[in-house]
Amino acid sequence: MPIKIPDDLPARATLDAEGVMVMRETDAVRQDIRPMRIGLLNLMPNKIRTETQIARLLGATPLQVELTLVKMTNHVARNTPSEHIISFYRDWEDVRSEKFDGFIVTGAPVETMPFEQVTYWDELRRVFDWTQTHVHGCFNICWGAQAAINHFHGIPKHQLVQKAFGVFRHRNLAPTSPYLRGFSDDFSIPVSRWTEIRREDIPADTAMSVLMESDEAGLCLLDDPAHRSLHMFNHIEYDSSSLGEEYFRDVAVNKQITPPKNYFPNDDPSCQPENRWRSQAHLLFGNWINQLYQTTPFDVSAIGNR
Repeated sequence: MPIKIPDDLPARATLDAEGVMVMRETDAVRQDIRPMRIGLLNLMPNKIRTETQIARLLGATPLQVELTLVKMTNHVARNTPSEHIISFYRDWEDVRSEKFDGFIVTGAPVETMPFEQVTYWDELRRVFDWTQTHVHGCFNICWGAQAAINHFHGIPKHQLVQKAFGVFRHRNLAPTSPYLRGFSDDFSIPVSRWTEIRREDIPADTAMSVLMESDEAGLCLLDDPAHRSLHMFNHIEYDSSSLGEEYFRDVAVNKQITPPKNYFPNDDPSCQPENRWRSQAHLLFGNWINQLYQTTPFDVSAIGNR
């Protein structure tokens, strides 16, 4: 089944060109099924790029998915045209009375700041609390994942001496997890962050479990069943060119940055990078959507009820 997005969302042209099944809003209403309602709280600077990345992965699942784009109520995006935000995004305050099968919180370019200094931190904490009563399952990414486990578990983030930047090998630590169904023992995932969450900081009395980990890049994916959440600290959703764009952007402003590890062939930035994580990204998001579908109430009003 296709993903349902606004008819004129810029992501539509990209997804159509890639062969992703996209349903027009006018066609979706004719189908006598309940779509999976997924909210995307997009905190990334390039919102259009992130919308496309997430919609691509959600659209590859066999279920009809209705994607709602959400923003922090009073935060003004500086890197996305205001016309795009006004046309396609809804304030969280305007959707907080609604219920969702799934809710995704992305990363944000604020990871080196203390959580309390982020201008929308108080509202984001209210969002996390709201997910416990209005969302069946959450998928938090990079800084969004760090913020969620700090809010729910008090786990700190630690500044890295050098940016974790590249494509790193990861290990499957929970082959029987429904979220890792079909994963191989060893796979690669893009990493781009200045901070990390450490295994030793995870409280012993939580039910959280580590699903993915890298010997070089550290923790990657946590399952947090008490809060019906997955916490992904890396960027499995990235495009083939995302790490390269970050690298060349920093080079252009004379930032001290080394090329992302294991990304460019022969570590040569003049070479076209190869995507070695696309299948894992589709698999993880597909498993997450399937798990939501298997467990979410058919009656939307019952979502969030313990």
